[in-house]
Amino acid sequence: MPTQNIIQSIYTDGACTGNPGPGGWGVVVYFSDGSIHEMGDASAHTTNNKMEMQAAIAALQFLHTSGQTEPITLYTDSEYLINCVTKWVKGWKNKGWKKADGKPVQNQDLLETLDQLNTKQIKWQYVRGHSGNIGNERCDVIARTYASGKIPSLQQLVPTSSYKSLPSTSELNVAKVSDYDTNSRIINKRIPEISTSASEITPMEPSTGPAAIATDEKPSEMRVSQLRNLVETLRIADELAEKGYLITSSELADLMDVHASAVTSRGDEWRWRNWIVSRVRREGNQILWELERADRVGGESEE
Repeated sequence: MPTQNIIQSIYTDGACTGNPGPGGWGVVVYFSDGSIHEMGDASAHTTNNKMEMQAAIAALQFLHTSGQTEPITLYTDSEYLINCVTKWVKGWKNKGWKKADGKPVQNQDLLETLDQLNTKQIKWQYVRGHSGNIGNERCDVIARTYASGKIPSLQQLVPTSSYKSLPSTSELNVAKVSDYDTNSRIINKRIPEISTSASEITPMEPSTGPAAIATDEKPSEMRVSQLRNLVETLRIADELAEKGYLITSSELADLMDVHASAVTSRGDEWRWRNWIVSRVRREGNQILWELERADRVGGESEE
């Protein structure tokens, strides 16, 4: 009989466009044997703090359904979330959910749920965002993709007998990293909501996940808007190249709409669309990059 697959760590992140505005959250669960499980969803009108909280709620609900008693570390790049859960919530409860100035605490419903789900089993750990941490970067991609109205590809494998001891919920599968080379049956679709006793008390915001539509199915007005955004991105890239501005890895990742690790893993020089991207130097913890129009590089010697 297979032993229970142990959750070692969980990463969470939230994102919001406009703040308030369209938002999304992402969760990545890491198991002791190298397996992973990804979750996420979207909300039509929310805030960044709410998305950070809802990511943590989903993570704690998943841990709750697993029945695991071993401790885990939950990583987040939100110091506000950590302070709320580990420091401030006790005082707020004692004061009837009022702050020191007498004003009501924001997001009380989410905080109450977090407080109910939080136990000594969980170690809350801050991780700096956009610093190349794989778990954090992946959560950020999931959250930002949902916030943009798209559905990210959450990689999952067909479950095997190794995972029979995990929570049995509809379509709740675990992706085993070591199986990627031997099993190509990857399912790319959104995970349904987890149905547990804990979720019944969770005031999760209305999900826009089912309403998020693939690019090809979007109305023409939305596609035109996306093209305008693309043109603006390309214009910015041209201006950066023309004026010789240097930008950091995280800024370049934002420009390209990828996570920072996808930038730093490409080497010292590579091509992106119409530009040659070159690594210039490092300043402290930051790598600086330069863009140059590819059609102008070496133009005088190509005749």
